[in-house]
Amino acid sequence: MEAVTIILIIIIVFAFIVAVSSIKMVSQATVKIIERLGKYHKTATSGLNIIVPFIDSVRATLDLREQLTDIEPQPVITRDNVTMEVDCVVYWQIIDPIKAVYEISQLKYGIQQLTLSALRAVIGEMDLDHTLAGRDQINTKLRASLDSATDKWGVKVMRIELRNILPPEDIRLTMEKQMTAERNRRAVILEAEGEKQAAILRAEGQKQSAIVAAEGKKQSAILEAEGQAEARLRVANAEAQAITVVSQALKTQAGDPASYLVAMKYLESLKDISFNAQKIVFLPFEAAGVMGSLGGMKEMLGHIGVK
Repeated sequence: MEAVTIILIIIIVFAFIVAVSSIKMVSQATVKIIERLGKYHKTATSGLNIIVPFIDSVRATLDLREQLTDIEPQPVITRDNVTMEVDCVVYWQIIDPIKAVYEISQLKYGIQQLTLSALRAVIGEMDLDHTLAGRDQINTKLRASLDSATDKWGVKVMRIELRNILPPEDIRLTMEKQMTAERNRRAVILEAEGEKQAAILRAEGQKQSAIVAAEGKKQSAILEAEGQAEARLRVANAEAQAITVVSQALKTQAGDPASYLVAMKYLESLKDISFNAQKIVFLPFEAAGVMGSLGGMKEMLGHIGVK
């Protein structure tokens, strides 16, 4: 009985071990490559999977999520023979698990070495200035080169990011001096542009001010001329009305309007002469006629009631 009991216990334990070994749990975003008798059998996806113990075995467990490979700083020579230290990060993802297992033995190491080769090839085709200013171009070229090379491994390169590009110390010092000179040049140009704009604005302001002043003077001259013309016109109208009234009065009194006007002009001339500083007074040649006109004017004024 004891021997039978031991045998039963052994059978139960064996059956338990077999049952446990036949059950394979696969996590999300993970696959297992199952081989049967050393040959590929199937790809176990996430969830519960049953295999045949002692016949089936798990060759590899692969993560299907996006992964990254960090490339340490490496010396790279540019086309103009400048040695730089370059490091980057490669983001990649397994697309075909079967190829990733059976086409290459060390996938991550292979991606790392392939990245270094592609990095040296791409930067070796570029000058120092283009390398420093063309990060996006380098990233694009590296991705295209790696993506085509890793396709047979069942891997897709998602993107590559250059982190640091470090030229030699002497070149860095030269570049810093160049950047300082460039900044100074830009500052001088900006200052000159500012002075130019300020001068233009001042000139425009003076121009507008001169235009406004000239327009004001023009309007003032026009108004003054119009005022003088209006004043002369009114004086002329007043004189014309006065002459008309005097002429009508003289006609009714049988007087001579022409003699009256001559006498009035003579009196105005004498008034102007009286304010003159000169001692010489010129009298008209027909003085007697003028005096006669004055007498006639006095008589006429007497008739019309002027005292």
